[in-house]
Amino acid sequence: MFKTEWYYNLIKPAFAPPDLVFRPVWIILYITIFISLFLYIKAPYKNKSFGYILFFTQLLLNLMWTPIFFIMHNIAYALFIIVLLDIFVLLTIKSFYKINKYSGLLLIPYFIWILFATYLNMGYLILNR
Repeated sequence: MFKTEWYYNLIKPAFAPPDLVFRPVWIILYITIFISLFLYIKAPYKNKSFGYILFFTQLLLNLMWTPIFFIMHNIAYALFIIVLLDIFVLLTIKSFYKINKYSGLLLIPYFIWILFATYLNMGYLILNR
């Protein structure tokens, strides 16, 4: 969608998957992310506001990364955003797990994927300076 000639001319880090992998992975991850949120919402606890703040912060960071990387072509700033995303997803997992363990566990594949994406982002930055 946002991939341009700029992106295709970048030197890719080792283990960079083919483009066709990203769409199905993200579809599955977004489904699990929102099931996780649904379970959190339905949990019978009253004070869940901190978990909501963490969740929507990580969601915002997630949405920010794509235009920063693919439209602005700012690999360094994208790396900063994705590192923040890593931190906020980990905090969200911990917060959600305390309220509903399945809600927290459902976010683990997402966390693993964005750690891999962080590696890729770092690789793009190093290889394309």
